[in-house]
Amino acid sequence: MGARRWTARARGVRAAAAVVAALGLLATGCGGGSGSGDGKVTIRYSWWGAKDRAELIQKTVKLFEKEHPNIKVKTDFSEYTDFWSKFNTQAAGGNPPDVFQNSYAFLRKYGDKNLLLDLNGQAKAGNLSLKGFRNGLEKAGDIDGKLLGVPVGANTFALFYNPDAFKKAGVNVEAGWTWDDFFTAAKKVRRSDDALYGASDNANVMYLYDLYLRQNGKAFFTKDSKLGFTKDDLTEWWGRWQQHAKADELVPGKKSEQAKPKASISADLSASEFTWDNFLVRFAAETKTPLDLGPIPTTDGKRTGQYLSSLMLSGSARTQHPEEVAQFIDFMTHDPEVGKVMGYNRGIPATTSQYDAYRPQGVDAKIAAYEKSVSAKLEPITPHPAGADVAEAAFLRIYTQVALGQTSMGKAVDQFFNEAESALGS
Repeated sequence: MGARRWTARARGVRAAAAVVAALGLLATGCGGGSGSGDGKVTIRYSWWGAKDRAELIQKTVKLFEKEHPNIKVKTDFSEYTDFWSKFNTQAAGGNPPDVFQNSYAFLRKYGDKNLLLDLNGQAKAGNLSLKGFRNGLEKAGDIDGKLLGVPVGANTFALFYNPDAFKKAGVNVEAGWTWDDFFTAAKKVRRSDDALYGASDNANVMYLYDLYLRQNGKAFFTKDSKLGFTKDDLTEWWGRWQQHAKADELVPGKKSEQAKPKASISADLSASEFTWDNFLVRFAAETKTPLDLGPIPTTDGKRTGQYLSSLMLSGSARTQHPEEVAQFIDFMTHDPEVGKVMGYNRGIPATTSQYDAYRPQGVDAKIAAYEKSVSAKLEPITPHPAGADVAEAAFLRIYTQVALGQTSMGKAVDQFFNEAESALGS
């Protein structure tokens, strides 16, 4: 995910099996940008995100075009789910964008389909610098020796909470607190304010469950591309959240759905919610309620299971302009002015040049302080096999059906395992 999607909890996408199969069969020379009679090269750049991200990225594209007058960049953005649906359709038709926003969760899937440009060659040719990345992030996009993505920002999971509501309920958010402490806090907040639920129901967030599993010596995915937990494990996790939802302590499923595209916390329904720390930028634009970042609850009071994820830029294996794509990625990851424009919209900048150029203020300063506070606890990222995106989408969708009263717990767990194991080829 790191970083990982504008919403970690997006509804997800599933390309039809026939489409996915077709992706690997397309000729590597088709699709991508074009040349023009005036000697300019045109490349296409696509990303997902909200309107505020689009406005910032357009500014950075203008900076690039000014620096590289012979390269024109055509832009396109969508919400997370729509982005991948469009991408799959374009890729199946042999016309994917030359360069696009990506995340760790998708590298192996699309790398296995030969859709991603191995950027190692462009790095060796001097068109892309891999120096100056923070925290070893230059290797974040390395899959089986191929460089399939370059990070533009890094983030980690956090608890977002309304400090006024927690203070009113007499609850302190402190490092080392447990899941029991968290659910007790949600109950106290709900009892102290009839207009506000203690927490959003985040049982359907794959990345949060992954942290819980890691705290208990497991993980959502194993190294051999299988699910790393049992049906009993999932029943316990989903069941615990449902217990508190039925006690009226968590935002009901119907209200969460009605609040979209806002999150429950930015819609002022909830006093706390789990997601990637850089979402504070988005939430601050969606609500006037001040929000803080707090530590992830633990099982043993020590281990949070957290890791750094990142949003990345990947090139298409079908681009006709790999050199220009590499130059674009290099500019977007290293240019100091780009760092000043983007701030922490896509996470804390991945390179020292952009990190040093931007002086965080307001919500960005909170994100920087939070990541500094948890830096010593960070661990290696969980492997994301091909099919991870389908498993994530199923996890989100199927629990949402439980929360809406549309299916039973037993059927939901069985359905998830059937869909996820099929996607993973288990």
